[in-house]
Amino acid sequence: MRLADLRGRSVAVWGTGREGRAAVIAIAAHEPSRLIAVDDRADYLSVEWTGELEKLAPLAGGDHAFAALASADVVVRSPGVPSTHPYMRELRDRGITVTGGSALWMADNAARTVGVTGSKGKSTTSSLISHLLTAVGRPNAYGGNIGVPLLDMPEAELYVLELSSYQCADLTDSPRVAVVTSLFPEHLDAHGGEREYYRDKLNLIGYAPELIVVNGGDERLRAEIGEAVDSSGRPPVPASAADSRFRIADGLVWCGDTALFPRDALRLKGRHNAGNLCVALAVLDGMGVDVVASGPELEAAVRSFAGLPHRLAEIEDPSGLTFVDDTLSTSPYAAMHAIEAYENRPLTVLVGGTDRGLDYSPLRDFLADRELTVIGLPDSGPRILEALSRLPRIRTEPAEDLIDAVRLARKITPAGGVVLLSPAAPSYGRFRNFEHRSEVFAQAVQDTAP
Repeated sequence: MRLADLRGRSVAVWGTGREGRAAVIAIAAHEPSRLIAVDDRADYLSVEWTGELEKLAPLAGGDHAFAALASADVVVRSPGVPSTHPYMRELRDRGITVTGGSALWMADNAARTVGVTGSKGKSTTSSLISHLLTAVGRPNAYGGNIGVPLLDMPEAELYVLELSSYQCADLTDSPRVAVVTSLFPEHLDAHGGEREYYRDKLNLIGYAPELIVVNGGDERLRAEIGEAVDSSGRPPVPASAADSRFRIADGLVWCGDTALFPRDALRLKGRHNAGNLCVALAVLDGMGVDVVASGPELEAAVRSFAGLPHRLAEIEDPSGLTFVDDTLSTSPYAAMHAIEAYENRPLTVLVGGTDRGLDYSPLRDFLADRELTVIGLPDSGPRILEALSRLPRIRTEPAEDLIDAVRLARKITPAGGVVLLSPAAPSYGRFRNFEHRSEVFAQAVQDTAP
């Protein structure tokens, strides 16, 4: 379904955040017969919905929310509306089309889009692809899940987008180049289970993209994509595996038999970030960039790539300890990647946040042969510490809050060691969002410095 298909139809936009606002403005330009905005939250009256937005789409909520949705021909849901919402099944049972703003945009722009998703690595990989394309003379517009709704994207010849599982779920068109960086259980409560999450994530590659690139080193991902093929019947290109065209070996980044540049040209730590680089290079290669001939330009671009905030971001400290902000780690698998990046140094890890009932046995198994200290934060911290309590080389300590955890970490982390905030849990509840958690961590590091 395209935006133009909404002309003359009754449309309800479900959600009043950035995505919902962008959808209202974009859809109104195509002259639906009726356009209404819906916010089903109990505090919907606190939403500032005035001026042009109110004129284009009156706001319904509270007891009127479901009726407003059910009376529409098409419901355009924001990514924040989970697939498990009780209204979703009822709407579809009534034969009402449910789509999303990202799907409407993709239907018109798939042919000039590189779309990147993954349980971890999608932000870094998508921004790296955009950065490298620009370096070789391929200007592009970068956006998506990073905070720019697709329906707000400027006109461009080429787009590079980070796409969440929520955005992928509603797609009925694959981008020209579809990229998947990793796959592990995440956001299960919003998708309905592990199988449903994988289904929604991999919907990105479900509509015959011209090129599919995946992290070949991720065994779960390679198993889950099954017999997927691109529009020419070719299987996905597996980057980063030991036998891949783009891989890391002997401290170098390789393209076939040619060493491109040192792996350390990329300042980002960890094997997962090395894999992200290989995936990005494979995308450029598949798009017709002569990666070998462009080696010097690509190396310079890789060296200038600073990475993204809140992802293994190191904080300077006069004590000699290295404090690391990895607050966007919201699952045990993400924390495992972060721990791996610092496995050769004395390490204290701060874990815990919103308790979504995640299974922390994978983290326990990962740490079975490692030696480090884990400090548990409310609310899920005590449950994580219990899962790790029988590991002989893992020291566990509880903390009252994040500030207390930083103070404790300073006391028990050996000189030259690392204090890693990689919570393996979301931030909501104790913090407004992940940015707030990051701010509190940085301030605690500063306030407790010697």
